[in-house]
Amino acid sequence: MAADSDHASLHAYYERGEEADRLARSGAGRLEFERTQEIVLRHLPPPPATIADIGGGPGRYSVWLAALGYRVVHRDIMPMHVDQVRTAAAADGVAIEAAVGDARRLDLGDESVHAVLLLGPLYHLPRRADRVQALREAGRIVRPGGPVFGAVISRWAARLDGMLRARMYTKHQAAEQVIDEVERSGRLLPLGPGSFCGVTHRPGQVRSEFAAARLAVADLVCVEGAAYLLDDLDARMADRRDWQVVLDAARAHERVPELLGMGSHLIATGIRH
Repeated sequence: MAADSDHASLHAYYERGEEADRLARSGAGRLEFERTQEIVLRHLPPPPATIADIGGGPGRYSVWLAALGYRVVHRDIMPMHVDQVRTAAAADGVAIEAAVGDARRLDLGDESVHAVLLLGPLYHLPRRADRVQALREAGRIVRPGGPVFGAVISRWAARLDGMLRARMYTKHQAAEQVIDEVERSGRLLPLGPGSFCGVTHRPGQVRSEFAAARLAVADLVCVEGAAYLLDDLDARMADRRDWQVVLDAARAHERVPELLGMGSHLIATGIRH
């Protein structure tokens, strides 16, 4: 998707195969999944509208949308993910049109879908020009008035999630040496073979890139809030009342300007006019 080294690191990370169940195996993953679902549903047209899930990974959101009655078109740069979404769709008895594809150069027609999900590509494209091009492609294929949902990693996630919560410095000595530069540049470089790499955003950056792609930002929200930092989040997930409090806290603070960068992810909803 970018330079050869970035491309190799991207493939090395996802070829570990851990993405298939990431959104279900922990409280943090479930929080991201449930909050993303409700944020997307606020602006989606009703089924059977056509939704393009671009960079859709193993297809967790594709399968969810197809089960709701949407027609889903899935594209991902990883052949393994395309195979996984096809398998998942068959297991759930839903139809998903999946193929290998690059978010910057889509094989879909102009104004051919009602909404577009970009829930991964924007944090795997190091160059701003490539991110804007991916957003422009989304704007090209979506019908006028249709939403484009773009997820990004918060600029401060590396320190809050990686260092404070996960204590990455105990696994990778280099983490303490690079964290200041990560926050300055926004680049998440791999700390070891197969480790995550990507790009982080400030809220203003997100708005700027959407504007450059001629998409009007109708909403910009923090997905998780501070709850993902809780060391007992998995236990709270198992208690209905505790989990409701977690979700309510994320909703209550999702648009507070001073807290937008608190969670690991932001989602912008852009509208093509």
